Amino acid sequence: METADQLKKLVKEQYTEIAEQDKASNQSSCCGSGCCSDEVYNIMSEDYAGLKGYNPDADLGLGCGLPTQFARIRKGDTVLDLGSGAGNDCFIARAETGDTGKVIGVDMTEAMIAKARANAEKLGLNNVEFRLGEIEALPVGVGTIDVVVSNCVLNLVPDKKKAFSEINRVLKPGGHFSISDIVLVGELPDSILKTAELYAGCVAGAIQKDAYLGMVREAGFENITLQKEKAISIPDDILAHYLSPEQLEEFKHSGTGIYSITVYAEKKKDACCDKDTCCK
Repeated sequence: METADQLKKLVKEQYTEIAEQDKASNQSSCCGSGCCSDEVYNIMSEDYAGLKGYNPDADLGLGCGLPTQFARIRKGDTVLDLGSGAGNDCFIARAETGDTGKVIGVDMTEAMIAKARANAEKLGLNNVEFRLGEIEALPVGVGTIDVVVSNCVLNLVPDKKKAFSEINRVLKPGGHFSISDIVLVGELPDSILKTAELYAGCVAGAIQKDAYLGMVREAGFENITLQKEKAISIPDDILAHYLSPEQLEEFKHSGTGIYSITVYAEKKKDACCDKDTCCK
């Protein structure tokens, strides 16, 4: 089994490669995983084109939801995007928060940060910035963020409990998040879970939906709401790379489900003050 550091290294390598590809290539390779399919185009991503602030140069086709659409961003808010990639959700969030707000994107891949900064420079935006860092140790101050968004990224984070703890730390009391992610209902076969390419492709890094929501509760959030949920189907020609014909049929009839969910939750308004959390 890979260690957390090995998984991070794998994901970083995969997404460095993805940063150099175009949207069509990424979508047709299952979130950039390289597991090409004749059927896979657009099964993961959502259509951003109609949203204010959308910039095609920043859209790598890697998302599994539209968290900014549900994030209740207000003018003047400070918004944090986790796993910001080329900046797609940041630029849409910036259209919501306006000139008086601020948007921060955090990504652990240098190539993605460079691409996002170049996109921001082309757009002439001076209140969108991108920081290199990991979600389990965010380069963001305590209690400084109004809204956190993230799109199909936390499933790739080895220590999800620490990630939700960090989200709680950086949010202001009463602040909230809207996160799109991939979760499971039932167990995926081991042959898929152990496949590195599919792990970086947004599916095999996912955990059970009940466990995911449980981590949100354990991190101290309240008013937890599923804003959107849809089933994700992995095409047979991808599964055939990892399963025998008999295993494939068994898997298809097992009741196992892969879902894209968008989760909303709020930090308690009376969150306690200490060295890690701040009341304002």
